[in-house]
This record gives sequence, structure tokens and C-alpha cells, in this order.
Amino acid sequence: MPDHLEFPRPLRLLGTVSWSLIESAGLPIGALAVAAWLYGRDAGLLAGLGATWLTALIRKIATGSVPSLLTITALVLTLQTVMVLATGQLWIYLLQFPAANLVMCVLFARTALGPHPLVARLAAEVVALRHPANHPGLHRFFQGATWLWSGIFLLLTAGLGILMVTEPVKVFVFLSTIVTVGLTAAGIGVSTLWFWSVLRRFGLRLRFAAA
Repeated sequence: MPDHLEFPRPLRLLGTVSWSLIESAGLPIGALAVAAWLYGRDAGLLAGLGATWLTALIRKIATGSVPSLLTITALVLTLQTVMVLATGQLWIYLLQFPAANLVMCVLFARTALGPHPLVARLAAEVVALRHPANHPGLHRFFQGATWLWSGIFLLLTAGLGILMVTEPVKVFVFLSTIVTVGLTAAGIGVSTLWFWSVLRRFGLRLRFAAA
């Protein structure tokens, strides 16, 4: 069994990560911003959603599959857009934030015990990580990390839900940003330390792929 994991070489890794972020976040945000500036909020939301699903369709036609990060973006943005456009009530608008995190919680949880945990798929697609196939230690790590992120999104759902019903709008937006950034940073830190401990335990090494 190979004793190493591979990342693409630095420039290629940068390109892979950049393109993943562009197609899953940059394109919809750009379309949303331009359309909202020209025609208003609702047009912006529809433009961002349209850009996301169009990118997913092109990916499906060109490669036969849609990256997990792009799929997640499409599902969450669809939910948020429907909720915002369905009614003008403020509480419905605010509900999109905990609802989006609940969707993320379910998406991660439903793959955690399967053969392809979502964290492993994101690692392969976003940073092109290659690792020994069917390595039991790594598989358990990816399953555990997927459960970890499902739990983080569940905490965000509960936390934002409580803030939504207890705080004024401006305070909710401020505190929800702090809570989201804080829990996300904590999740990244725990996942990284856990990953390195797994590598050391099984004698695995990280290296860049050959040119």
C-alpha cells in the first residue's frame, strides 16, 4: 500500500483551488452583484442562481459529473432564493441562514457512513488530494471529519435560530457572522490537527506530485 498522499504541484494546486472557488462562489456572487446593481435584489438572486445551475449543467455535459462543492452551492442557493422570493416577511428572510446550515448538516451526515464521505470528495475535488485507495485509517478519518462538519453545521443551525428569535436584525447579522466565522475556523483547525495526527499514526507522508 502506498505510504504517501499527493497534492498537485503548487501552481497547479493554486489553479485547482482557484477554479473550484470561482465556479462555486465567484460566478454566482458576480452574477448576483451585477444583476442586483442593475435591476434590484430579486433579479440579483435569480441571476446568481441561474449562473450556478448553468455552470453545473456545463460541468455535467463536459465531464459527466458535477463537483460536490458546486452541487452544495446550487442546493443552498436554491433554498435561499426560494425563501427570500416567496414572501416579503422579514423573519422568512432571516430564516434562510439557519435553514442553509441545516441543509449542509444533512448533506454531510447522509454521506458520513458511506463509502464516499463528503469530506473525502471535497478534498479530491477542491485540492486534488490523492491518497492510498481503501486505506482504513484515512477512510475512518474522512468519515469522522464528515460527521464533525455535520455537527458544526447543526450547531450553526441551532445558534442562528436562537439569535434570529432573540435579537434585533442588526445584532443578529453581526453575531451570526461572528458565530459562523468562529465555528468554521474551529472546524478547520480541528480537522487539520486530526488529519496530521492520522498521517503520523499510520506513517503516511504528504508530497507534491511529480512534474
